Order: sequence, then C-alpha cells, then structure tokens
Amino acid sequence: MEKRRSKRVSFDAMVKFFMRQYNIPTKKDVNNLIAKIDRLEKLIKATARPARSGRVSRGVSSKGKALPGKSSVTASDIVLNIIKTYRNGAGFAQIQAKTGFGEKKLRNIIFRLSKRNKIKRKSRGIYIVS
Repeated sequence: MEKRRSKRVSFDAMVKFFMRQYNIPTKKDVNNLIAKIDRLEKLIKATARPARSGRVSRGVSSKGKALPGKSSVTASDIVLNIIKTYRNGAGFAQIQAKTGFGEKKLRNIIFRLSKRNKIKRKSRGIYIVS
C-alpha cells in the first residue's frame, strides 16, 4: 500500500487559522480600537465641564483679598438669586440648568438655604424665596 501524500499547508495559512481559532487580534484590529478610543477621548473632552469649587471667584486677588468694587459670590448666593427670578417658584431642573451644578451639590445648597429659612418648598421640587 502506497503512502498518500498529504497536502502541504503554508505557514501563513496555519497562522491565520490559529488567529481565527483563538480570537487573536490582528494589527488592523488594534489600530481600529485605538482610533475608536481616540474619538471617544475627544468627545469626552469636548463635553466635559471644568470642575467648580464651592466659591466662585469674582474679583479676588492672588493674596485672597477682595478687589475694590468686587466681591466673591458663593454657590448658595447664585442659587438664591436664580430662585428669586421665578415668581411661581423654581424647579430643581430649572435651577440645575441655569447653574450647571451637579445634583448632589445642588441638593446640599437647597437644604442649607431651607435650614437658614431663606427659601421654602412650595411643593415637591419647587422652591420659592421666604
């Protein structure tokens, strides 16, 4: 009985088979992922807001002294002024849209203002000046 000659398999075909079998990414796959990550990073940078502190600096010198004619405005003052502009009361979403503050920060400010009796709750989520 004669031995049957087997087909020769090229090295490239064998490598491609193993890469497909074991889900090994190719250079093209890696480059596509890097391009997607770059696009996402640009999108995040474009939509991210700068972090804000508790006090908004309005005319404060580098030594911490107020400049003449200017004063520092607190976040509570900003929220209180926004609530004052609405006659029938300002909703939480309206205040958040105007200030750009995060939900937790805004809730804490509203709680503090209500404890000082500067604002009161007209109904759920609606606040008016006392």
